[in-house]
Amino acid sequence: MTGANGRIAGAVAAFALADGHSVVAIDRTPPSAAPADGTRAVTLDMTDYDAVLAALKGCDALIHLAAIPVPFKQPDHKVHNNNVVGSYNAMRAAVECGIDRICQASSVNAIGLSFSRKAHFDYFPLDEAHPDHNEEAYGLSKQICERQADSLARRYETLSIASIRFHWVVSDRAEAGAVYNLPEEQAGRHLWGYALYGPAARACLLALDADFRGHEVFYIAAPDTTNDIPSLELARRWHPDVPIRGDLSGHRSFFDCSKAERLLGWRHDDAG
Repeated sequence: MTGANGRIAGAVAAFALADGHSVVAIDRTPPSAAPADGTRAVTLDMTDYDAVLAALKGCDALIHLAAIPVPFKQPDHKVHNNNVVGSYNAMRAAVECGIDRICQASSVNAIGLSFSRKAHFDYFPLDEAHPDHNEEAYGLSKQICERQADSLARRYETLSIASIRFHWVVSDRAEAGAVYNLPEEQAGRHLWGYALYGPAARACLLALDADFRGHEVFYIAAPDTTNDIPSLELARRWHPDVPIRGDLSGHRSFFDCSKAERLLGWRHDDAG
């Protein structure tokens, strides 16, 4: 698992160890505490292909979570190049090591969302078929990591690659609501979405066991919003020109996660 010092990775490792797996925990910085039993820590930079290849030898599956997680705090070229090279190196090294079960962290921002000047939505709720409108380095890097997975899956027919489009992953709904304490127009770009650590982590492990071949993209988000205003009212108020094609009754999420339920057996409310 790459990006092992991150918070989602910590939850993934806890589930994996509890399920009886061992974990090779890869990060560019050493862990802050001694690794748990069943864990081997490896310090490397994801741009070093040979180091990634050596670390993955003997592994049965890959969960790739390493990335610069947001734009703007670092130069665009650094965000883009780090994430794009890192995802390719991780997946290509996995193939070279004979690993055919891969899960990688993508993002809702692969289509353009939180970091856009003004988000562009074609319909609600969003599903995996929604067109790409990203306009910044982070979202572009996540769209490219998905295209990398498409290419590798075409080349190597035994591969199963899941790209997980996480939304804001937090400890609880209240934390997500606090993060979105923004001017409403700005908050509306995020579509008031979130996911909890446990369900997000479990989605990664379910993806490794799922019965599909090729590359599939999945939205992973909670079934409700962080806002106490009903979803239909939020849509009318902040996105009045966006067609509604599905159920936004009550406080339902603007993200359709039914594909994850269908192919992974994942539900946010019972997965963590």
